[in-house]
Amino acid sequence: MKNQYFKKLLLFIGLISCSLFGQTSLYEHPDFVKIAKEHQKIAVLPFKTTVKLRPKQMKEISTEQLTELEIKEGLSVQSGMYSWFLKRKKRGKLTVDVQDPKRTNALLTKNGITQENLFEYTTEDIAKILEVDAIVSGTLQTNKPMSEGASIALGILVGFWGSTNTAVANISIHNATDGELLWNYNKKVGGALGSSSEDMINILMRKASRRLAYTKNKM
Repeated sequence: MKNQYFKKLLLFIGLISCSLFGQTSLYEHPDFVKIAKEHQKIAVLPFKTTVKLRPKQMKEISTEQLTELEIKEGLSVQSGMYSWFLKRKKRGKLTVDVQDPKRTNALLTKNGITQENLFEYTTEDIAKILEVDAIVSGTLQTNKPMSEGASIALGILVGFWGSTNTAVANISIHNATDGELLWNYNKKVGGALGSSSEDMINILMRKASRRLAYTKNKM
């Protein structure tokens, strides 16, 4: 009887594990390590963020207000990703320089590129404007914003506070010269993610960074 119970428990744990970790996928270009050796600078773009609210909450917020929140959240994730790279650069564990998001966003704005029309441009076009060797971009779907400003704003608007419960992130790195996809990481994270976008990025990149060609141990 105990053995049967133990087997059922293992099966249950296995099913839960599949449901949690089956949402993770990682792609790496076969020549990413070789290509990365030629890269000197990369840039992180604002992420395309979608905050999915419940129907009741949507009644308390306008489309314009939600769009503004999502734009701020995208900038916050961009900042969190930049901080992640910067910390590794300071530790001597990154082989490329990372462009300051302030410069990145200023150049995008100067050329009429916004978060709304960003996907209308090719990687090659954007990389040429930013003068970098690779572009880091991504999307994020969440049921609560993680950036402090957006979270507070949403709490005021719809009475909804707290950290994010669920987030699905898709992070890509494209080569500047030909737009080739070099690296893609897609992961769903649930539970306590922390109180900031930077916390979320740290959780997402903890294991994925082991297969990132820009890290010293990869080269």
